[in-house]
Amino acid sequence: MPYTYDYTSAVAGDESASARYWRFAKMTLTRWTRAKTFVFDGRSYQYLYHFCNKTWKNERGVEIPIFRELLLEHEGKRVLEVGNVLSHYFPIHHDVVDKYEVAPGVINQDIVEFAPSERYDLILSISTLEHVGWDETPREPEKLLQAIEHLRNHCLAPGGQIIASLPLGYNKFLDGLLRDGNSPFTTQHFLKRISKRNYWLESDWERCRNVPYGRFVAHAIMVGTIRG
Repeated sequence: MPYTYDYTSAVAGDESASARYWRFAKMTLTRWTRAKTFVFDGRSYQYLYHFCNKTWKNERGVEIPIFRELLLEHEGKRVLEVGNVLSHYFPIHHDVVDKYEVAPGVINQDIVEFAPSERYDLILSISTLEHVGWDETPREPEKLLQAIEHLRNHCLAPGGQIIASLPLGYNKFLDGLLRDGNSPFTTQHFLKRISKRNYWLESDWERCRNVPYGRFVAHAIMVGTIRG
């Protein structure tokens, strides 16, 4: 079964039907009047306009298309997602570990303790790893490195890949690692938000290093890769 977008299945919650349809109309109008594509790592993607998290306002508009393509490229492979994100946008067929979010099929376990019976060909994480240790009490900044090392040494199959997006300006420990040339990732690419219309442009660390984390939105993200 392919990974397909579903623009209509967002949970309405307490929202009235009229409010939901107005939001759908606003999303559709925004999609018509804005740029349709962005470029990342030399490849063109379509911006995502979706109810969930109002993707036309934040980094989800670029993260989800990038990671959806990765899933399509790994159909039939063993895939693990750290942080339950993709299932909010389309049907998924892979394992998900999320310590806090309770949902059908989600494994509620701390990632540093997760011990799979089989290793994974692809491990994905979308704006999740920056919270590991940083948003916990007591704060343990270096737990981020422990989580990445655990994924690489105990969860990743030989020849596999870990690919994660992380916002810049949120986790000061991560920003310090990048600033000092100590990134835990083998390679990293950067996207920078260049407009209130939520347009994103390929960039580099020097042009992203001092970009602040905005209110409910990242203004720059890194997509890091580790190969097994």
